[in-house]
Amino acid sequence: MERSDNKEIMRQYVEQVENNGDLSRIEHFIAEEYAEVYEGIRYPVGVQGAIDHVLGVRQVFPDLKLTIEHQIAEGDWVVTCYTASGTFQKEWFGMKPTGQPMVFHGVNVDRFLNGKIIEHGGALNMFDPLLKAGIIEIK
Repeated sequence: MERSDNKEIMRQYVEQVENNGDLSRIEHFIAEEYAEVYEGIRYPVGVQGAIDHVLGVRQVFPDLKLTIEHQIAEGDWVVTCYTASGTFQKEWFGMKPTGQPMVFHGVNVDRFLNGKIIEHGGALNMFDPLLKAGIIEIK
């Protein structure tokens, strides 16, 4: 599969699943062997894990909108730089919701196999927006 195809698949996934919360199409994008990577450790979570992730984030930020800023593809990998915005509506990692819109910047690193996402990792800058919103404080 061409690298540009994987970039387009990632764009469609963001628009159809993450931005719209339409989980009925998630199996078109996520492989059964899907794993999430955190601190270098691969956690096989499958399609249900991807569903749980999208549902969890959209409960906290029900109006979540990801805007893709840049994408780079090499081999089976696609790196997506994005801006995420949404209204903080539900407790999140022990933090009380503000009811206010928030904006985060992040990078996702996804690996593709046969036109589906098989591995996902990345980083999200939560510190700066949470600090500016007064949710966390430096003492």
